[in-house]
Order: sequence, then C-alpha cells, then structure tokens
Amino acid sequence: MPTLRDAADTAVVQCLGIEADETVVVVTDDERRTIGEALYEAASDVTDDVTILRYPPGDQHGAEPPAPVAAALRDADAFLAPTTKSLSHTRARSRASDAGVRGATLPGITEDVFTTGLDADYATIRRHCADVLAQVRDAEEVRVTTDAGTDITFQTGAREWRQDTGMVHEPGDFSNLPAGEVFVSPETADGTYVVDGTMMPHGLLDAGRKLRFEVTDGSVTAISDGAVRAAVEEAADEVGDAAYNLAELGIGTNVAVTDLVGSVLLDEKAAGTVHIAIGDDAGIGGDTDAPLHLDGIVREPTVYADGEVVRLPEP
Repeated sequence: MPTLRDAADTAVVQCLGIEADETVVVVTDDERRTIGEALYEAASDVTDDVTILRYPPGDQHGAEPPAPVAAALRDADAFLAPTTKSLSHTRARSRASDAGVRGATLPGITEDVFTTGLDADYATIRRHCADVLAQVRDAEEVRVTTDAGTDITFQTGAREWRQDTGMVHEPGDFSNLPAGEVFVSPETADGTYVVDGTMMPHGLLDAGRKLRFEVTDGSVTAISDGAVRAAVEEAADEVGDAAYNLAELGIGTNVAVTDLVGSVLLDEKAAGTVHIAIGDDAGIGGDTDAPLHLDGIVREPTVYADGEVVRLPEP
C-alpha cells in the first residue's frame, strides 16, 4: 500500500521533475495540511529552496487565493497546490503558468485519493493522452451519447484541445494531479447531458440517480438537480450569465482508475468516461470568467469526432 510519502515522491520526482537549483512553493490549506507537508518534505529532499503556504479553505472552486499566495505562485520555478477548493481555474494559477512557472494543482485531494491516484505509470497515461488527442484534435464537431440519455454536440471552433498527462517538466506546463485527460473549452454546444457518475456537491451518485442538463448555444438552460442549480444561481448573482457557460468537455485517460470513488479530481480522469463542466473556462483556453467550475462525470459514453467513433482507453 503506497504511503503519503510515496505519492509525494511521485509528484515531486516523476511528475514535476524538481531539480536541486529550483525554487518550489507548496500551497495548501488547513484541511489539506498533511498532504501539503508530505509534498514539502519530498521537495525539501531535492532542493533547499522550498516554501509552504497555508490559508483557510476557499469558499468555492475557482475562487481566487489571497494576494500573497498568488505572488508566491508567480515567483517560483515550480508549484504544487493541494487545496480543498480548486485553484486550477483561477487567474492566479493561469498568470503563474503564463509567467513560465510549471506546476500542479490537487483540488479536493484526500489522503486516499492522493495515494491511489499517484500510484500510476504516468508514461503510460501520456501515451493514452496522445492517442486520444490525435483522434479529436482536428475535428470540427464532437458528439457524445450514452444510453442514460446524453446526446450533446460540441463545436470546438478555434479552441485547441489540451492534454493533462501529469508530466510537468517544461516552463509553463500545468497539470492536475492525479492526472489523465484530454480536454477542450468548446466555442459552443447544444443538446443534453446526463451525469450518472460523480458531481459536486453530491460526490458519487447512487446507482440509478441521474442529473440532467440542457444546453443551448453554449449555455446551460436547465438543471434538474436543485443543489447544483442553487450553486450556479449563486454564482450568477455575482457574474450573470457567465455562470451558465458550458465550459469544458474532457475525456479520461487514466487507466489506473478502475472505479469511481466520489472525488471529482480522480473520477474525471477515469479511462472510459467523459466529463462536462459548467462555469469558468478562461484558464483552459476559453474566455469566460466565473467563480465556479462544476464538472460532472458521464459513464460509458460513445464519443464521435466528425462522425467517427473515438477509441477510448479502457481501465
């Protein structure tokens, strides 16, 4: 059974490739302190220039961190951010990446997910990402269907597909950890998607439970679930229609994830699934700023790229 230190070593050595002359910052919060400290200790074995910053958990995924945290991210060579609420889609993270800082966020990470998700061969995950990316990157239209009722079509337009391989070795590289997905922020989308896997605030949905979302011209127009609808409405009170933006289509490529466990961070990477998100996409190639990014995992999809069935990796 891998330990916290085993997982931290994988993140520091294999995924980020930290070197002895580099400056590293670990950003964590009060609820993820043990994981932050494990990463700090692993990085400290490689370089003497390591800083750990801890602050209270944010209010919402995508909420900006305190200004000193944003400055520390931007001024490092590399960062690791195990936090309760996601920093992935914040301006602080994207500005650090734009400045050439490489790093990984670990949003909502738990000790179990950390040790399970980092117990993977990231070279294999990178190969699966490359295979899926080759099939979808030039498609003008991507359609996703499921027996549960999903039938939604995405137009990618000028937006580029990206891959999250977990290998963060070049300046400006960014990844979630655990990693393993190919994703795009579509220009528009129309149809219906049905989440039957994992979605916050519920976690792993009970067998047979389905959350239904209607999408028109790139905006979510109807949400069947009251709790998800309330979260989007709260964000809309702050930013208006941007909260309803259809933000992301992602395809999982992590073949080490064999079962959904209720963690969006891990479950969205599961091979043979897709995830679709509402809200912010400015950090992944879009142009919508919103204080939330809500992913829903869709089981057993069929994905078509310009009418051709995409071969998905299997766990």
